[in-house]
Amino acid sequence: MNLKRTFGTILTILGIIGLIYAAVGFVQNSDGAKSLIVFAVLGVIFFFTGIGLVKNTTDVAK
Repeated sequence: MNLKRTFGTILTILGIIGLIYAAVGFVQNSDGAKSLIVFAVLGVIFFFTGIGLVKNTTDVAK
């Protein structure tokens, strides 16, 4: 497992955590709507960036 694929996995997990945090905040009608929107946007960015890194990284045998 190379570094790009590991970093992509970490970004994907962080994105999922951010999306779950924002979703729970929206469901509970939290007061900080602006911060929840920021968490949701960052979660989407991290998630799709991580998925892109994992998908586009090829394994090269040495």
